[in-house]
Amino acid sequence: MSTQQFDTRIDRYPTRLEQRSEPIPRQEPTVWGAASNGPLDDSELETHSTNGYLVRPETVGGDWLSVLRDELSCLDADADPSDPRIIREPGGTIRSVFEPHRFSEVIGEVITLDTVLPVARQLLGSDVYIHQARVNMMPGFTGTGFYWHSDFETWHAEDGMPAMRAVSCSIALTENFPYNGSLMVMPGSHRTFYPCIGATPQNNHASSLIKQEIGVPDQATLTEAAARYGIDQVTGPAGTALWFDSNVMHGSGSNITPFPRSNIFLVFNSVDNQLVAPYRAQAPRPSYLATRNSELNSFPTLAT
Repeated sequence: MSTQQFDTRIDRYPTRLEQRSEPIPRQEPTVWGAASNGPLDDSELETHSTNGYLVRPETVGGDWLSVLRDELSCLDADADPSDPRIIREPGGTIRSVFEPHRFSEVIGEVITLDTVLPVARQLLGSDVYIHQARVNMMPGFTGTGFYWHSDFETWHAEDGMPAMRAVSCSIALTENFPYNGSLMVMPGSHRTFYPCIGATPQNNHASSLIKQEIGVPDQATLTEAAARYGIDQVTGPAGTALWFDSNVMHGSGSNITPFPRSNIFLVFNSVDNQLVAPYRAQAPRPSYLATRNSELNSFPTLAT
């Protein structure tokens, strides 16, 4: 288990620059724990370390899936149009619901499943808390995609996340086909940080949650990255979890098929990677996008 520490006052990953800058090699581990620290074996840890992502089938079973789908229907029906945590597509359909564990006790229980929380602790080598949680809905015909990006770029620039010691868990509630907007990943890209061009506008999150334009690499950078790393498309049945590193380059296309795609998206951050002042924004984003009080989204401390 790594004990590497960094000075949070130093910006080791400058981004949102005036002009294009050279890529920056990753400066911290991808996997912080060992096989003895959780359910993942050496092979799975090596896969995550090498590719920046890991697929785990049957993370939630069929009994959970039916209940969770019902919860999504309730969230949709009960959504308050004035609630900023409800993000809608330009046509009015719900795109994302942030802090779903505040709306739903069932979704809150999913976070603590033996197939979820111990994996996060093992990958990050520490106790963890929920940095961000949301439900993504991509209905048939109308669901729009997410452009290529590294989550860490935004979390670092706008939230003040110092180091790449966070991991995301996307749990599919519907089957991911190659043709209904399933996630694409550049395997190995997590080892390189790609600085982006353009200053952060005030309240950038108000528009970026619908269409992200700041904090995304330019086409030349993406072309170089795709040539270097290639692109994997993650498919699989409902209940499958995709674990991916905070800095891996990923995105998804729009869903023009009749088959909806929805998922629970959980971001775990290490308690040793607490947020500081944003590195490239005037003010932090709202707490429903980036928890600044980790105790509100924490879990019982690991036994020593």
